[in-house]
Amino acid sequence: MVVRRDSAVGEQIPDGGRKTAKATEEAAPTGQTASGESAAAKKPAAAKKPAAARRPAAAKKAASVAKKAPARKAPAKKATGKKAASSKRAESAAKKAASSKRVASAAKEASASVKKAPAVKKAPAAKKVTVATKKATARIKGTAPARTVVHPPGGESRTALVRRARRINRELAEVYPYAHPELDFTNPFQLVVATVLSAQTTDLRVNQTTPALFARYPTPEDLAAANPEDVEEILRPCGFFRAKTKSVIGLSKALVEDFGGEVPDRLEDLVKLPGVGRKTAFVVLGNAFGRPGITVDTHFQRLVRRWQWTGETDPDKIEAAIGALFPKSDWTDLSHHVIWHGRRICHARKPACGACPIAPLCPAYGEGETDPEKAKKLLKYEKGGFPGQRLNPPQAYLDAGGKPAPPLGAG
Repeated sequence: MVVRRDSAVGEQIPDGGRKTAKATEEAAPTGQTASGESAAAKKPAAAKKPAAARRPAAAKKAASVAKKAPARKAPAKKATGKKAASSKRAESAAKKAASSKRVASAAKEASASVKKAPAVKKAPAAKKVTVATKKATARIKGTAPARTVVHPPGGESRTALVRRARRINRELAEVYPYAHPELDFTNPFQLVVATVLSAQTTDLRVNQTTPALFARYPTPEDLAAANPEDVEEILRPCGFFRAKTKSVIGLSKALVEDFGGEVPDRLEDLVKLPGVGRKTAFVVLGNAFGRPGITVDTHFQRLVRRWQWTGETDPDKIEAAIGALFPKSDWTDLSHHVIWHGRRICHARKPACGACPIAPLCPAYGEGETDPEKAKKLLKYEKGGFPGQRLNPPQAYLDAGGKPAPPLGAG
């Protein structure tokens, strides 16, 4: 009997069912088996085996598992791709964040350096320099004085300063052609004693006091042997009479003991005498011996700083600074001109700027009264029509309209 096998009839599987060949072929996956090999690789081998042995139950389970495995792995690959993409984006964001941090840090450093940098101060606008006229009323403010030589507004050069200073002296020489020492004396001894007594008082008071002193003690020998109490009584009107008595008696003894009763004509010898400094020595040298010297008294100091000839305050330094501006031959007369102008017009507290002959040359013009009529009322001595300080002035002074001072107790 011939048994006919239909291709449509499948093999019988252990659970009693049947599986057709077509189904068997469809069930064969293209993926991997449990052993890791692909179903396509095992397909020829399965075709050679009998249908019953080709698909044991274990192979079915393995095939089922293998069939499901790729489905699990596909999302994993997608997830891996997504993770990679997200990691790349994260990396890019991190780089951008780092870059922005660096920019912010650089900006902070730049800002800090700008803050630390010293602020540049705006230079003050240069003041307009104006030259005062005799009728001007506006005040000219001078610049702050320098250490040695002060330059007026406008940056006056050394040469210009010298020219201006000498021109002021020439102008003052025309205003005070009769300028002289305002102490009465007839010899060097009287002049040195009178100059010592003039400290902390006026020349007028000294001139009213010395006639009685020299009448009683005419020579150094007489004054050196004098009773201090008697001298104190004579010098009482001068103020500080005890200290001054000690000085004049002491210098008289020094003249007798060291110089044979004669006043020396050298600076280094004069300053050795009690109560005699450089100012007193130059007064004596210039007016008793004709040797040039600069007398730096309070009037002289005030005016040379006001005119900005120097900014020094020490008398010795003032003497050196002013001496460098003038020929040595002018020193004595220069001292007289400056001192006379300070006593008559250029006062300490209220200078008569409106009546000043050198107003166009003065950088301090306007510190005092600028109205000409009001300024005239501030003038003193012969400029204001008043007596001078000397009881016995030179004839040139009298010829210029000067009046002698009254004696002590007369007015």
